[in-house]
Amino acid sequence: MSRSPATAPQSVETPPATYELALAELDRLVVQMEGGQLPLDELLDGYRRGTELLAFCRGRLQAVEEQVKVLEDGQLKPWAAA
Repeated sequence: MSRSPATAPQSVETPPATYELALAELDRLVVQMEGGQLPLDELLDGYRRGTELLAFCRGRLQAVEEQVKVLEDGQLKPWAAA
């Protein structure tokens, strides 16, 4: 029996909708990983997802930092979301 494409597992995690959601997911991952009860494969998957979330958060923070710099220069320009 073969699986239909609709039931096949997805290998790529979706990006978080917001910085806050990314940070909350990252916090949950850290707690799970620090618990020491995850199998090795899940630990590796958690690490990979954590690096993705960290990159997402850093990108959002950098975009906000750039907007603050613009505001500090006395100019108000629209913020381009990353």
